[in-house]
Amino acid sequence: MRTPADILAQLARGPDTLRALVADVPPADLKRRPIPGKWSAHEHACHLALVEPLWVARLERILTEDVPTIVSYEPDEDEPADRLLAMDLGEAMDSYERERRIFLGRLAQLDPGAWERRAVNTAHARYSLFLMCRHAALHDMLHIYRVEESALGTFWPGEGAEI
Repeated sequence: MRTPADILAQLARGPDTLRALVADVPPADLKRRPIPGKWSAHEHACHLALVEPLWVARLERILTEDVPTIVSYEPDEDEPADRLLAMDLGEAMDSYERERRIFLGRLAQLDPGAWERRAVNTAHARYSLFLMCRHAALHDMLHIYRVEESALGTFWPGEGAEI
């Protein structure tokens, strides 16, 4: 992803890709954690819904403030341990899709120079609007890949039917 167009295309795919992979996870495995302390497919999907408004808020700060400082969001430290499991999965995926449309709509309005606006992020040495959006797209892929691992039964080999 080298251009804003590349990033926008990837960001646009996130919600549909997530829905497709969540649908492939056997219902009994949706909330099943691979090991204690590691998230289930349900938690990965709900996490994406929780962070989506953060991207929009960061976008607005980067556009309106001169080199704002963005405090890193650390879900394991910033949220109760069972918050994601308690969320309604369908509502979370709807929220993720709705918030993503808002994010994409706002990004589509930007002048090309806006993508280079800088910020400071407490977890990264370099940060700009472009890097934040690329990070958001890669963040989607990371969590969607974790859902795929549950869909494949990666964490529970030997439990599936022989094919």
